[in-house]
Amino acid sequence: MAADADSPEIKLNESAAEITNISESDAAVEDAADYDATIEDQSDADSDEAAPVEQSTSHVRLATLVGLVAIVGLATLVGWQGFKAYQLHQAQERRQLFLEVGRQGALNLTTIDWQHADTDVKRVLDSATGTFFDDFSKRQQPFIEVVKKAQAISKGTITEAGLESESGDEAQVLVAVSVKTSNIGAAEQEPRAWRMRISVHKSGDDAKVSNVAFVP
Repeated sequence: MAADADSPEIKLNESAAEITNISESDAAVEDAADYDATIEDQSDADSDEAAPVEQSTSHVRLATLVGLVAIVGLATLVGWQGFKAYQLHQAQERRQLFLEVGRQGALNLTTIDWQHADTDVKRVLDSATGTFFDDFSKRQQPFIEVVKKAQAISKGTITEAGLESESGDEAQVLVAVSVKTSNIGAAEQEPRAWRMRISVHKSGDDAKVSNVAFVP
């Protein structure tokens, strides 16, 4: 016999089914909530892990930038110091050249032997330029004749020399010379002290005597 729809047994079964459905729904909701919480926890963990990585990368970039700046600064400093050292070396070489040319010019003028006067005079002209070259070249032949006729011999010795002034390619060299002389009419005389101001002109890598003046 079929059970009545309003029987207690049917109602009990329906209630049980409803409770089961409610429990299953609650369980599903709880599972979904647990899943969402798990995803959020994983996201937070990933964020926490990503932050140190990003910070570490930033530190590496900053360190690299600082290192590059330091290298560029050091290279600039080394280059500047090298340039200054080169300039100083060039200036020292130029001063030394002026001094040597002044000394040699004084020696050439005070060391003359009548037996090879032509060669001695040529040596003076080869080391001369400008006004001094023009003046001495005009007087070279009369000078040679006088030296040969008197059978004059002079020998200069540099006792002191120094750079008096320098400006660009021009310099003034003060030279003190001790000169021994002799000629056909007199024996070798006592050395005489001469002081000369030698003007030196630099042209390219070469420098020559441009003027000579005797000073007290």
